[in-house]
Amino acid sequence: MAAPSQQRLVVVSVSPQSRASLAVQLQLNPTDTARKLTSFFKKIGAHFVFDTAFSRNFSLLESQREFVQRFREQASSPQALPVLASACPGWICYAEKTHSSFIIPYLSTARSPQQVMGSLVKDFLAQQQHLTPDKIYHVTVMPCYDKKLEASRPDFFNQEYQTRDVDCVLTTGEVFKLLEEEGILLSELEPALLDGLSSSVSAEEPTSHRGGGSGGYLEHVFRHAARELFGIHVAEVTYRPLRNKDFQEVTLEQGGQVLLRFAAVYGFRNIQNLVQKLKRGRCPYHYVEVMACPAGCLNGGGQLKALDTPSRELLQHVERLYSMVRTEAPEDVPGVWELYQQWLQGEASERASHLLHTQYHAVEKASSGLSIRW
Repeated sequence: MAAPSQQRLVVVSVSPQSRASLAVQLQLNPTDTARKLTSFFKKIGAHFVFDTAFSRNFSLLESQREFVQRFREQASSPQALPVLASACPGWICYAEKTHSSFIIPYLSTARSPQQVMGSLVKDFLAQQQHLTPDKIYHVTVMPCYDKKLEASRPDFFNQEYQTRDVDCVLTTGEVFKLLEEEGILLSELEPALLDGLSSSVSAEEPTSHRGGGSGGYLEHVFRHAARELFGIHVAEVTYRPLRNKDFQEVTLEQGGQVLLRFAAVYGFRNIQNLVQKLKRGRCPYHYVEVMACPAGCLNGGGQLKALDTPSRELLQHVERLYSMVRTEAPEDVPGVWELYQQWLQGEASERASHLLHTQYHAVEKASSGLSIRW
């Protein structure tokens, strides 16, 4: 056993998508799954278990703020629009390596929910627990293998304390394997309440956001922009499928004029079409929610598969359980504003910019030895 000075606080942050996938596999409802997972992680040594739906509040609020600002700047900054969502690391990896400096100016700088949770755990929670960041070991449970790549980015490494914001990423499938290896039936565990990062946040049940299984970026930014830029309240967001169900469009119209045109673009076939539109100067969108996986994060590569169930049917089950939990609008969560004031020193502060945003980098293609002329 480690000496007290070497012991670290262990924190686990679970994504809503992983929770839904496990709920289907274990035939539990999402709330029971969340509580029994909390019990499991604490049984094997975790001190805190959080829901990344809470950190996603910050990602959504920063995304809406960034979009409105860039929309207002479009006349003076030709690359202000479209804003391309950046929460999907598979898409980001492709953008940086394949289209680099052309695509990067369009990418949203808002951190993903995983990396906002990294800031919350290694900065806010560390302060609350009177610990330095290196004394906390942070594990996230995600629907996607590429989240491991995201966690390992140099941008999310604290040089002073030589520690990552997220130390370890487990996919949904890896958590299920861990349960099997430990010989634990989740259904038989006593439930335990999720932990809350803020005193004013009730952690009695898991929550989510409306707008689909990839986080609801399009819907949240669309509703806010309609209200903030044009004074229009959008009750229902209506999607219009274009090439296929993974390429859909949403518009805000008034008096026959299109004020906002947003799109959800999932899967690399559709992403390539989007990039071609951009390169030809024919991209009509102001904002695009981009996800590498067809059908989005609920269908991530790290999610559980079922040999005896068709993938489409399984995904429908996961979507149904994902949507069963209570949804909250980020601006209505009291603990979020509390943290903006106490932890981040206000909205749009330098500290908020540092802890809730990031930058992307062109990745030079390595020259192939085959191209060398002898």
